Amino acid sequence: MDEMRQNLITRLKKIEGQVRGVQRMIEEEADCGEILNQIAAIKSAVSSVGILIFENHAHECIYQAVQEENKEDSFKEVIKLLSKLIK
Repeated sequence: MDEMRQNLITRLKKIEGQVRGVQRMIEEEADCGEILNQIAAIKSAVSSVGILIFENHAHECIYQAVQEENKEDSFKEVIKLLSKLIK
């Protein structure tokens, strides 16, 4: 778990740097195509982080659901979170 947490923090720091870079590019009136390429990279990176967090949470929920009697609520939560992530 600690390794995954550190991996996520590293990814988020990289995204933070990319966002600052885009801010700088806008301030310096960089080429719009270059800015859009960076924004696409940021979107992809954020999506990857979200998927990793969702996968971890889903594993925990599914494991917990198997242990408990209230499986339906756990699966509903996983589906609800997945639908938020996809939007």
